Amino acid sequence: MPVRRRDSIVFTVVVSSIAAVAAVPIALLLALSGEPMVVVTAALFALIPVGPLVAAYLWLDRYEPEPRSLLAAGLAWGAFVATLLALVLQGIGGLITPLSDGASLAVAAPVTEEATKGLFLLLLLLWRRNELDGILDGIVYAGMVGIGFAFTENILYLAAAYNGTDGMGPGGINGLGLLFLIRGVASPFAHPLFTAFIGIGVGVAITSRIRTVKVVAPLLGYVVAVAAHALWNGSTLLADGVGFIAVYLLVMIPGFLVMAGFAVWMRTRERGVLDRALRDAAQRGLMPLEDVPHVVHLRARRAARRFALEHGGRPGLEAMRDYQQAAVELGYLHHRVLRGTAPGDYATRGQGFVERMHAARPAIAFPALANSLGGRHA
Repeated sequence: MPVRRRDSIVFTVVVSSIAAVAAVPIALLLALSGEPMVVVTAALFALIPVGPLVAAYLWLDRYEPEPRSLLAAGLAWGAFVATLLALVLQGIGGLITPLSDGASLAVAAPVTEEATKGLFLLLLLLWRRNELDGILDGIVYAGMVGIGFAFTENILYLAAAYNGTDGMGPGGINGLGLLFLIRGVASPFAHPLFTAFIGIGVGVAITSRIRTVKVVAPLLGYVVAVAAHALWNGSTLLADGVGFIAVYLLVMIPGFLVMAGFAVWMRTRERGVLDRALRDAAQRGLMPLEDVPHVVHLRARRAARRFALEHGGRPGLEAMRDYQQAAVELGYLHHRVLRGTAPGDYATRGQGFVERMHAARPAIAFPALANSLGGRHA
């Protein structure tokens, strides 16, 4: 088994095991948060924004898809590990330095929650940094952790809203529905947005040649994430809700739009990065130049897989997928080599990708490029 695949499996197993252990006390906490039907109802409402958010991040991740096992591990980490650690840290902090409810909401929660969510990205950076090729990867993994965290947190908040123990009203389905509109409809992106700053910091660290930047960028990302989170939480304490509305309209919505625009721009930029890197790799004899468009353009990539399935059956499709995936990995690794930020084992990893491509190439054939692109670029 290749070292990279083995390490990825080990990382996923370890993280998943930690998440499974953390899920037990979280499940007990959820069970104690209300009647069974209340918790189930809250969980169903909390689940509604999860699908669209995950789909959006998978769309961002299409050029160089991250291992689904690691993305699932990020979701599980956010839902169980980060949530449990944040509760434990806040509890310990409250024993050492008692805080008012306002200070706990505006200070303790942002500091601990962003730290526990960001810990997954730190583990990736230290243990599975080969899976991180840049800023977009950091945003995607941060998004998955944030979605998982928000899911569990929303169950707790929605159950409290139904029980009337959140201090916002008499409770019941009306209370749950109102809070769902605020958290699940108006601001489901909050936690992914905050943690995205840590993801950007990690991505910058991966792509930088400067040692100081490699250390400072993730820390700065954490500070910005905490500041944004604190502003959001603290706004609920200002002017009887007016501050919350003002921050939502003037800060959160523009901030979300800027982050979303930045992520889409990074995704668009990925195609150019991959195209230039693979063309340079082809000029060095690592792959046929005519194969590059069938890897770079998403429409042509999908057309090549359909063509392989039609002419080679399931084995042909698997060979095409393996070839394209190895070519994509080679492209991003070669880009880092050209930038001077390649990992120390780049030669071994690159040779492994080339060998996978050479092994799969005799079993595949590509359709005419004009037909694959349909007259347009993907």
